[in-house]
Amino acid sequence: MVKIGVVGSISTDFVVEAQRRPLVGETVYGNDFGTSFGGKGANQAVAAARLGGEVFMAGSVGDDSFGSSLLNNLQANNIDTQSVKKSQDMPSGSAIITIAEGDNSIIYVAGANDNYKPEDVDQIADLISTLDIVIVQNETPIDSIERLIEYCNHYKVPIIANPAPARAFSSKSLKKIDFLTPNETEFELLYPNEDMEDVLKKNANKLIITLGSKGAVFYDGNEILLVPSYKPSSIEDTTGAGDTFNGALAVAIANNFRLYEAIKFANLAASISIQKKGAQGGSPTIKQMREHEHYEEKWDIK
Repeated sequence: MVKIGVVGSISTDFVVEAQRRPLVGETVYGNDFGTSFGGKGANQAVAAARLGGEVFMAGSVGDDSFGSSLLNNLQANNIDTQSVKKSQDMPSGSAIITIAEGDNSIIYVAGANDNYKPEDVDQIADLISTLDIVIVQNETPIDSIERLIEYCNHYKVPIIANPAPARAFSSKSLKKIDFLTPNETEFELLYPNEDMEDVLKKNANKLIITLGSKGAVFYDGNEILLVPSYKPSSIEDTTGAGDTFNGALAVAIANNFRLYEAIKFANLAASISIQKKGAQGGSPTIKQMREHEHYEEKWDIK
């Protein structure tokens, strides 16, 4: 079993559905309300764990009832949470999501997620040295992310950086990242006014740009390759599809898949994930993947 470290956000999603959004000062009736577990870091950790990885989560939750529930959920998904700290007098992270008129609007409150400091990364240095791969996203303070990149570089542990939400890394850190997985919007922020083809060719087998329903594209050193997505039988909720992709990509790379095959594996996991509700609810297990008609026998997950 490969060992995967995930450093990132752990949050609760509060979802309200209504016919329309209220005007300023107005109260409207809602149609539905629900909560689900989220945070890009937690989503990616759950995805990797369900696909057979031995996953270690690092981050921060509040010392509140939500924090306890978030930790319980991670542990229920067989994720080691010993490196998740409880931040006193801070709320756990949350996202307040309003779905109305066919679209959603989100208020994200980082809460304790913003309290994961570089010195907290120092505390997991020994753990990092034992891992097969690390995943990080942008819902953690940038100085902590850059400290993490330094440790991974020092110990020669490959790191996947998913630059979501869009925010620029320093050029020094960017060069030390092994795999970078922006979507098209995030790519434009990281490489403003640069041609996508040119940038891909400068980052062979490193830059993987996700294109939604089209799949993902990368440069293998000889040509730019589009790895097509898989068409799902139905679409229930696309929330968390990108996180499932990154978690699955980490599992495949740690299992020594060629990059093209790793992306295919991740595309299949993402396509399965959108057939159920919730950022984590649809993440498939390795058993579900193996039972899928598009699963390939050569994908050997240890």
